[in-house]
Amino acid sequence: MSQRHDSRNLFLSGPVGRLEAILWTPRSPTPPAIAAVICHPHPLFGGTMHNKVVFQVAKSIDALGAPVLRFNFRGAGLSEGVHDRGVGERDDVRTALQFLIAEFPGVPLLVAGFSFGSVAGLRVGCKAPEVTQLIALGLPVNNSDVSFLLDCPKPKLFVHGGNDEHGDVRKVKELVPSLPGENRLVIVEGVDHFFAGKLSEVDQAITTWLTKQVPALKK
Repeated sequence: MSQRHDSRNLFLSGPVGRLEAILWTPRSPTPPAIAAVICHPHPLFGGTMHNKVVFQVAKSIDALGAPVLRFNFRGAGLSEGVHDRGVGERDDVRTALQFLIAEFPGVPLLVAGFSFGSVAGLRVGCKAPEVTQLIALGLPVNNSDVSFLLDCPKPKLFVHGGNDEHGDVRKVKELVPSLPGENRLVIVEGVDHFFAGKLSEVDQAITTWLTKQVPALKK
């Protein structure tokens, strides 16, 4: 993990109670070029903000000198409330974005999400005017409605395992070129939904794409 940040454990004031969160803020006197929120996978299957993929995304963005907020959806970890099948969780994402807006006024925002978190995060991020970039890892196209992406022209990065059991890679390869705006798809070959053993390739995909999107982030 980068040692260039301060780490703060906190609770966000969510719509159904407090949401457990961790904020990494770069130790830099200059305002950040972008700030990010990362959404975790399905809480009913053990997903939390400490998930290995979510943690890797946080490390990748943190290493570029950007603030990173991870949080637990309602009912996960120490967050209050109960799971709401992806509906109420959108309000949780909005809560996280409002926190970043208050914490870093005027700074463009990035929403990244893994699996369940990619759907909840992108649904909100596509519509939020402060959000300028979106990252989806392991988009679960097999059992999720992602048609909202057809109306989302914002720049998007998709990182997907070649053997993803929750998102048929053929469907993802058909989806991404059909979407408006600038979109990039990176297939990590030889891995399932969780990118086991290939998180370095996830890091490379995020770093390469994000430094092109936001040149001020270059090391």
